[in-house]
Amino acid sequence: QDLSLPNGTPVDTSSPASSSSLLNRLQLDDDLDGETRDLFVTVDDPKKHVCTMETYITYRVTTKTTRAEFDLPEYSVRRRYQDFDWLRNKLEESQPTHLIPPLPEKFVVKGVVDRFSEEFVETRRKALDKFLKRITDHPVLSFNEHFNVFLTAKDLNVYKKQGMALLSKVGESVKYVTGGYKLRSRPLEFAAIGEYLDTFSLKLGTIDRIAQRIIKEQLEYLVELREYGPVYSTWGGLEVELSEPLEGVSACIGNCCTALEELSEDMTEDFLPVLREYILYSESMK
Repeated sequence: QDLSLPNGTPVDTSSPASSSSLLNRLQLDDDLDGETRDLFVTVDDPKKHVCTMETYITYRVTTKTTRAEFDLPEYSVRRRYQDFDWLRNKLEESQPTHLIPPLPEKFVVKGVVDRFSEEFVETRRKALDKFLKRITDHPVLSFNEHFNVFLTAKDLNVYKKQGMALLSKVGESVKYVTGGYKLRSRPLEFAAIGEYLDTFSLKLGTIDRIAQRIIKEQLEYLVELREYGPVYSTWGGLEVELSEPLEGVSACIGNCCTALEELSEDMTEDFLPVLREYILYSESMK
């Protein structure tokens, strides 16, 4: 059967060599699709700032672009969490008909999580990086004026104080128009979706609480196992006849510790973040 590439070029697949050539050509086409992207944003290099009134973390936001809306091809600015929050609020105001990606949760329980620890800061950096990348890949949000300012302005506080009068007026106009639609009775389909989201959020919240309790109990059990294992090794040294089976029990406990530790790490690093992201997205959709 004759095949053709996306650009219309016919390809003969009668031989393995030609099939391999087809695969290579398709891979090249995929690479070209990646190269057509005109906006790249990354969040890295977190730094701690200690001031008289407060202590906070800033992140470097690097932008590379070929878009005409930008005066330069590359920008590097520093932003703190409240700047990301400002951006999201502005996107909600100016683009009320679009789903704005969620931010990571701002508040943490004092005494439970140290918000200045390397682990917490790195987790937040990854979440903020994902937040900006989702906006960057959006065909509408990525062209928003507020997003442009966020990526390029050296001093974002100037724009916050000014309120960007013109853009605010545009945002208020759009908000007023969409508000008129909200006053009308919502279609039953949307009402049903709203009820589904409420139930969905409650169930996800329940799963989140159960998962956290399981992880807590796993870590407590892990501490006990680590104290328990060496006891059998010591016992084996005292009981020559039972030395081999006791050492075997000690080794099994060690294997259990390793497996339990890996399971807890997987749940903490892979399962819980995704679950919480679902919760945040469901809240955004409301």
